[in-house]
This record gives sequence, structure tokens and C-alpha cells, in this order.
Amino acid sequence: MAEIVVDYNKFDSLFHPSSIAMVGISADISGAFMMRILLEYGFQGKVYPVNLSGREVLGLKAYTSVKDIPGPVDYAFLQVPAHAAIQVIRDCAAKGVKLAALFSAGFSEGDKERGTELEQELVSIARQGGVRLLGPNCMGFYCPAARVTFCACSPRESGTVGALCQSGGNSIQLVRSAVQRGIRFSKIISYGNAADINEADLLEYFAEDPETKVIIAYVEGVKDGRRFFQALKAAAQAKPVIMLKGGQSEAGAAAAFSHTGSLAGARKIWDSLLKQAGTIQAYSIEECLDIALALLLMKPPHSRSAAVIGYGGGATVLAADDCYRAELFLPPLPQTIKDELKKVIPVTGNILINPVDFTLLYLSPEKMAQIVRIVGSWPGVDLLILHLRVELTDTGLVEQKLLEPLAEAFIGAAKEVNKPTALVVHAVYSVESYQGFLKVQQMCFDAGLPCYPSIQRAASAIDKIIRYHQTK
Repeated sequence: MAEIVVDYNKFDSLFHPSSIAMVGISADISGAFMMRILLEYGFQGKVYPVNLSGREVLGLKAYTSVKDIPGPVDYAFLQVPAHAAIQVIRDCAAKGVKLAALFSAGFSEGDKERGTELEQELVSIARQGGVRLLGPNCMGFYCPAARVTFCACSPRESGTVGALCQSGGNSIQLVRSAVQRGIRFSKIISYGNAADINEADLLEYFAEDPETKVIIAYVEGVKDGRRFFQALKAAAQAKPVIMLKGGQSEAGAAAAFSHTGSLAGARKIWDSLLKQAGTIQAYSIEECLDIALALLLMKPPHSRSAAVIGYGGGATVLAADDCYRAELFLPPLPQTIKDELKKVIPVTGNILINPVDFTLLYLSPEKMAQIVRIVGSWPGVDLLILHLRVELTDTGLVEQKLLEPLAEAFIGAAKEVNKPTALVVHAVYSVESYQGFLKVQQMCFDAGLPCYPSIQRAASAIDKIIRYHQTK
């Protein structure tokens, strides 16, 4: 089958439809679920339900075939049985549909022989008719600018992170996880079995997309290894690419084959390929977002010399270990800086080296800010990790109404110092503390500061962006 070269402008138009057909949608709660999400998200164009009965759905007139729809249709979302998809794609081609997303499973990921034959026939009909396909076995796409989504509670604001995701469920997790972190997407494209539009197409697309500054990719397997590597390398040269490879273990590879029909490949080969391409490798969705936050909100540090400032003796010791594992260097503070700190911090009960612990001062946000300014102004460090333990005492910072003032003090001092800084808010156990953490997380994002739930995650993300900038 001939390879289709991605034309950016034509490809981009696929994700900005003015009309959508929802095929296989019924009036019951489960059958109308995806259409309800689309309507509630505020899609501004025409929406046409299509079902065999012709009964209206959510107050909209339904049609028994895509061909019967009176106006043009740009995008068709199909939730029909696999055996019915062939005829629906024929109808889409006859109607002039530009893009069809197949939510349906039952193709190459299922019955390998019959399912693969069905999938190939589907692609052949689509290409002959000028229809591009997402899937089968996918969620479609999320594009805030076009008011199209597959996930309830999707943010309406566009962002600068683009994502291609082979798993529909992981696509939803990306949306939901990113909401609380402050990250917004240009687009998330779920592509499932990649029968037509595949990972190389999407990497080439996001590499050119001016709305996308950072790319996140969840990939289980590839259709064409050589083209994929070329597309990945070109994308990584254009902008940061964070790659989460699914199916690296034997069990994961078996699951990937069953999930999307993907041949996952050996871990050593993938590790080498991703390194050669210049990508940033992540090992979880959470880590993808950790790294994206650091890339978006943190200036590239000049070196690995860091200062860790917070409170809690044990937390300070563990912070040093976390930084060591992330290969961040914690240079000891010179005597001049220690002398300045002693004017603010009682020596007894605190640690005046690096990390700096000021447990006895957590009741005074202004003094905490002063410590950040003193240490942060020292030329011997190029980045700061500031940490707040929410439930250090029996009552905790939220109950004492100290969490937000302390966070404000840290954020304000960090802005004054003007060095790459991450804020860590950890030891969060109660519902009230978690709500406080979410407020601080939003405060940080609004101030342009990445926020993390542990020192380990902050240090790891910083390590990876430093490595990335060094290779560039």
C-alpha cells in the first residue's frame, strides 16, 4: 500500500471540522454518551446523529445513513460493530467525509486473521474514497480551538502541548491529569491500531504545528520502523519530544499486542533508538507531565548546582538523596552565606548546609522568603528546589492557615532571585491538605513556576530537561 505524505495544511484541517456525524449513536444513556460530551463541550458546528432506527438523539434529528445527511460532513465518529464499519466507510467516502475515527474494536488487535483482513479492507476503501482514518480502536481527537473532545470535563483553553496517544484510555488520563497540573493541550490525537494515520504521520504533523511547543507521545508499536525513526528525529530537532514507550517488558509487549495489535520490540533497541533520536524518555503519564511542566515553566539551568530549601530534618536528608540519584550537585554553602542565614535562622534545630532546613521558622513566611533570597543570590547555585511539608505538625499547615502564605512567600522570593526554580508541596494526606495542595499548584502555574508532589519527581524532571538541553 502506497505511503501517504503528510501535507501540514490539509492534515491540520482534519482536526478543525465544521460538521460532525456521530454514527451508531442511540438515544439511551450509554449510546449517546460520546455525543453528549461533544455537545456539552460546546462544538459550534452541525452535529448529525446517525442510527439504523432514525430516531432523534438528544433532541437532534437522526439519519439512517451518513449519505442521507443534507449538509456536508467533515468528521465522522463511528461506534459501530466491526463488521458494519466497511459499509459505513463506503458511505463516508460517498459523502465526502475528510476524517473518520473508529471507536470500534474487533480488528487486528482481536481476531488476527479475520480482523487484519477487515482492517486492510477498511483502509483500502477509505483511501480510494479520500477518507483519512483514525483507529480503529481509538477515541478520536481533542482540539480545544475546534471545540471537539472525547473526554468529559476537558479544559476549553488551548495550550502548547501536543500529544499522540495509541491508547484511548491513556488519552483520557492525559487530559484529566494535566487539568490539575495547569497544562493545556493544542491537541491530543488518539490513533489506536494506526491502520491509516500512524505515529510517524502525527510526529511529522506536530513537528510543524505552530501551536505545539512540546510533544508527548505514547507509542506501543510502529508500522514502519525506518520512517518512524526519521520522523521522531526530525520532530525532536524541532521541539522537545517526551516519549512514553508502552510494552517494554515481556508482559507489557504481550498486552500491547492484544491491545492495539502492536509489535512492541525489545527494550534495548527502543532505548537506543530514543537516545539516538534525541527524545526525552519517560516511564509514566505522570512523568510525561512532570517533564512537560519543567520544559514549559523553567529556564534551562546553567549547571547542575542546586540548592534545596525547606523544612523537616528527615525530609532534608531524603532530599539530598533524591538529588544525588538525579545527579544534581548540592554544593556546601560558604561561610558568608551561613553568616547571613544565622541572622535569620536559630542555629539550634536547623541545618545550615545544603539542603537548608529551617523547621523552627515555618510560622514566619517572611523569614522563609528571606532565606530563599539569601541562598538564591549566591552565585554558587544555578537552580532552586523549594519544599513545603503540608502535614509536618499534628495540625498541619492548612489548619493553621499557613500553606498559602508560605507558598506566596516562596513564589515571590523565587521570582526576585530569578533562577530556575521548582516548588514541591509534599506530605499531603488529608482531603483538606490535598485541596490546599491543588490551590498552591494553581498559584505556581499562574506564577510560571512548576509544582511537584515530591522532591524525587522534581529532581528527576530537572535532570531530564538538563540532559535534553545539553544534547541541543
